[in-house]
Amino acid sequence: MRLDDDVIAAAEKLRRERHIGLSEALNELARLGMQRGTTRHRFHQRTENLGLRVDVTNVAEALELLDEMDANA
Repeated sequence: MRLDDDVIAAAEKLRRERHIGLSEALNELARLGMQRGTTRHRFHQRTENLGLRVDVTNVAEALELLDEMDANA
C-alpha cells in the first residue's frame, strides 16, 4: 500500500497532536472521511417562473425560443 505525501503529513500531524500511533491516526482519518461521505445533501433543482410555457417535445424549437429570448434580453 502506498500513501500520498499529503495523507502521511495529515496522519503525522494528528499523531503528534494526540500522542497516538500512526496506524491509529490513519484509522481515525479514514473514519472521518467515511462519515463525511455519508452526509451528502440532497440535490434540489431551483426553478424560476419565466412567464411562458415551453413545449420540450421538440428540443430544437425550444432551444430556438430560448436563444431568441436571450438575444432580446
